[in-house]
Amino acid sequence: MAVDASRLDAEFAGLDALEAQEAPPGPGLLRRAWTGLWPKLAAIGIVVAVWQAVVWAGLKDPWVLPGPAAVFDELSSLVTQGSFWTAVGVTMRRAATGYVLAVAIGVVIGVLVARFKLLRTAVGSLITGLQTMPSIAWFPLAILLFGLKESAILFVVVLGAAPSIANGLLTGVDSVPPALVRCGRVLGAGSVDMYRFVILPASLPSFIGGLKQGWAFAWRSLMAGEIFVIIARRPSLGANLQFARDISDARGLLAHMVVILVVGILVDSVFGRAERSVRRRWGLVDVADVP
Repeated sequence: MAVDASRLDAEFAGLDALEAQEAPPGPGLLRRAWTGLWPKLAAIGIVVAVWQAVVWAGLKDPWVLPGPAAVFDELSSLVTQGSFWTAVGVTMRRAATGYVLAVAIGVVIGVLVARFKLLRTAVGSLITGLQTMPSIAWFPLAILLFGLKESAILFVVVLGAAPSIANGLLTGVDSVPPALVRCGRVLGAGSVDMYRFVILPASLPSFIGGLKQGWAFAWRSLMAGEIFVIIARRPSLGANLQFARDISDARGLLAHMVVILVVGILVDSVFGRAERSVRRRWGLVDVADVP
């Protein structure tokens, strides 16, 4: 049967046009930012509205539970004071130091436990037990060992965060598809290369989740530590919170609580963004579902 060359050329030209057609552009940066921001703003608005409704109901005296306007007025006054930013700097420095130490220790423990079955049998459940243990329970021991010093706070922060990070890595290693491990062996990967190029990259999505959870535990442990371990000439958010309680300054107390909450939300948003990016890159979510 004869083939019409002109018809074939027209059909191939149509296919070429389809291949060359660019994908429709995604939403702009502002739209994506607004898509991720408006649910948080709506949640904050609901909380503030409920808070104001409780104040208007008169369930507590204003000096015990001031309204949102009074607290935000106090907060606007705080941010103009140099001592407030000094306290924020001390707290964030402690958080960064403790968290970095927790990541280093958690990764080492996670890799060793995942690598050696004997260690998994011996200390695997212990890691979970340490993760579920309240951080505040460590402070009597920390104060006994280190006294009222920075090391006592860092000790509890590391103990609060490291088990979660190690468990996140273990969960990721356990979730690696066996086919990937077999492919690595076929390609000649040894034990070290297997972990470096196959197992650890494949476990990254779960590991990011462990890092995120570890930060949450570290932040909670740090706030408890700064309330219990107050060091002279070292202002911090936790110490300011305790001082406000001691003098019954409800506005100052709630203002510092708002700051602590905002810092936690901002850092959690960074981890959440990193987690979504990794999961998208690993093909675990639809690109269209990621704001």
